[in-house]
Amino acid sequence: MVTRDERIRLVNGYNLEISELEPQDAGDYVCQISDKVNKDQVHTVEILVPPSVRAIPPTGQVTARKGGAVTLECKASGNPVPSIYWTKRSGTGKSAAKIGEGPVLSLERVERQQAGVYQCTADNSVGDPVTVDMRLDVLYPPDISVEKSWIHSGEGFEAQLECIVHADPQPTVSWNQNSFPLQPTDRRTMSSRGNRHTLTILHVQQEDFGNYSCVADNSLGRSKKYMEVSGRPGPADFLSPPWSRSTDTFNLTWKVESYPPLQEVRLLYRKLMMNETFQQPGRWHDVILTPAPRPPSEPLTHVMAFTLRGLQHSSVYEAIVQAKNRYGWNEVSDIFQFYTQRISSDIHSEEMQVASSTSRSGAISLHRTAPTTTTAWLVLMTLLPVIPWLMQTFGALLGGTLSDRSLLSII
Repeated sequence: MVTRDERIRLVNGYNLEISELEPQDAGDYVCQISDKVNKDQVHTVEILVPPSVRAIPPTGQVTARKGGAVTLECKASGNPVPSIYWTKRSGTGKSAAKIGEGPVLSLERVERQQAGVYQCTADNSVGDPVTVDMRLDVLYPPDISVEKSWIHSGEGFEAQLECIVHADPQPTVSWNQNSFPLQPTDRRTMSSRGNRHTLTILHVQQEDFGNYSCVADNSLGRSKKYMEVSGRPGPADFLSPPWSRSTDTFNLTWKVESYPPLQEVRLLYRKLMMNETFQQPGRWHDVILTPAPRPPSEPLTHVMAFTLRGLQHSSVYEAIVQAKNRYGWNEVSDIFQFYTQRISSDIHSEEMQVASSTSRSGAISLHRTAPTTTTAWLVLMTLLPVIPWLMQTFGALLGGTLSDRSLLSII
């Protein structure tokens, strides 16, 4: 044997030893013994190689535009040939379920929510699976959302407006009041934390009420969301449980937030006429209420109650509330549905007939309890038309005459 590879040597005579195996060592090895007749013995060596994987491009960075298509690709090697699958890393850093298999992952009509880190994993059961990360950046114009489009405040208090902006490339955010750009002042500050942008107004004054807009710009477009700062009351929230304990009354309780005192409250309610096939509302009943003075311990929340009377039993009603302060009326509340109790229909046992079996033959006898006063009176009223005939009959039998009064006493 002639070789320059120090990893290969003969041991114990004719045994071939290869140390520090490499993938290229795989193949057929022939042992030849020549004794006039050549005899060959072939050994096949297969090298098991753990998987390896790499991203294409090597940077692992891919950029796509919202609405477009994108392809993520990775290459894997190993023996046996590795299987490849894709996952997307969640916000917690953990991988989710498989979203694709094979070296190529194609995404159509990409949305901004699809941006993030994708993981290409290769596995051939030789050693542990290996993974390479690929980051997908989705470029899109600003997308704005607001948690409150209506902000309630009062003179001397504070108002805080917030908008949440998503965009790539990074946007610039500005604020307008009634379409005029706003600049920071000693009472007005603008701040940002991540995607959340905040406009804070201290010691609100009359001129601070009005319409505001949050405006976001980047190289792909512009977006705008509107909000209103108002001194009008906030919408009413009902606090009552929907089920009444009474058949004809219901106690409505609600709360309204308002910095100035409430001047007037309107309560409207109506009955719903319902059956299995239709639901038809009745006419609204309008009640005007004058709120009581608010306790100093409750500078913002007004809690009010009113008892509706003369309702129908076993019925469904609806109610809405609207409140007014010196800045005007608030928005009408959501509709509140409530229900009145049913009338109990007890049947007196003395007026019931009970069937009972009296013999094996199946003979049935009816037993009636002693008649009540009401029952006796009904019997008497039934007999009145035949009283003259009864008088003559009893007179003939007894040989005399009976008065109406004596007959009544007999009955």
